[in-house]
Amino acid sequence: MLARLLEEALRTAVSDTPAVFVAGARQTGKSTLVQAFSHRHAGWAYRTFDDLGTLASTRADPQGFVESLGERAILDEVQRVPEVFLPLKRAIDEDRRPGRFILTGSANVLSLPRIAESLAGRMEILTLWPLAQCEVEGTKSDFVDACFAGRPDRLHPAATDRASLVGRMLRGGYPEAAGRAREGARRRWFDGYLSTLLQRDLRDLAAIEQLAEIPRVLELVAARTGSLLNVADLGRALGINHMTLKRHLALLETLYLLVRLRPWFDNVGKRLTKTPKIYLNDSGLLAHLLGLEASGLATRPADQGPLLETFVVTELHKLAPLSSVRPRLFHFHTASGQEVDLVMESRRRQIVGVEVKAAATIATADFKGLRALAEVAGNRFECGAVIHAGRAVLPFGPKMWAVPMEVLWSGLKGS
Repeated sequence: MLARLLEEALRTAVSDTPAVFVAGARQTGKSTLVQAFSHRHAGWAYRTFDDLGTLASTRADPQGFVESLGERAILDEVQRVPEVFLPLKRAIDEDRRPGRFILTGSANVLSLPRIAESLAGRMEILTLWPLAQCEVEGTKSDFVDACFAGRPDRLHPAATDRASLVGRMLRGGYPEAAGRAREGARRRWFDGYLSTLLQRDLRDLAAIEQLAEIPRVLELVAARTGSLLNVADLGRALGINHMTLKRHLALLETLYLLVRLRPWFDNVGKRLTKTPKIYLNDSGLLAHLLGLEASGLATRPADQGPLLETFVVTELHKLAPLSSVRPRLFHFHTASGQEVDLVMESRRRQIVGVEVKAAATIATADFKGLRALAEVAGNRFECGAVIHAGRAVLPFGPKMWAVPMEVLWSGLKGS
């Protein structure tokens, strides 16, 4: 079993919070993570609501089920039984000791008002995304912290050829898919995965009549990944009204299949009112939906752009919350057309910009958007990094660096 970055955060949360919710898309490894945790720390009862008997029993008597659990329990896929949250609230209110419950779920409980309200102030939420490349490699990633220190040159990336990088992007981070070397085997896995989501998880969250359009929505989002989200335009392309489309997108986001990047503005109030960018949660899933294969990408390198951007953005979504800085992620887009793919902002409002390029050779012009961001951010700007397919970390002026993609799963030199 691969070690997961989230395990340390889980151990810390259990030590000081009554309930910890490990959330994330189905098949990202939540059950494996919490079961491994329970094996290392004795005294945990384990129940899964994927078991139909447990599911039926709990729905019939949620209070009795919670009372039967003992002092510590792990409840897997708990979003399937919203009835259990009120008894859990009562149990925690009667005994506020930390580490009483670990819950997992394939839906964002903050989007389910009744559940979120039940455990407000009693629960810490941790998100498990598909595997990060440093988890696959068994290495430590210092990329985020090195950028906020203004020293990406201290990273020590291992040399990797373009074919290997393309392979990483096509495999993505879902453990089952990433472990299948043959493209045909990955296609079959993703077909089954998406079918399961439609047949069960979405039906747990939405009326049945809404579901027929969801596959088309997901495919169109895949075709426009990394683009500004224009709901009216997407709705016209799909032939559905914008309110219905908003509900569909919210459902996919609730299941952690979509990632939104809000725009970064120095005026914080503008961030919630302006247009976000939207991505799928995994480059492997994106490749599947777009029908991308290694042979085609070798002859059409232009197709690598959206795949590479999705790969980098989703890697940083995994790494940022577990770094020492723990920055929030945004994108940058000005009225004059200056753009930066990803902006990281620390709690101290320090700014790091990340631009993604598929080329192996970088030019000064590739830093145009980062320089515009630096001008707006002023002395809060710490670093601008262009991630590319080359081999070396190179300076391009004060606080500007070209860095190879391998820095995302690299530690510091000498560490």
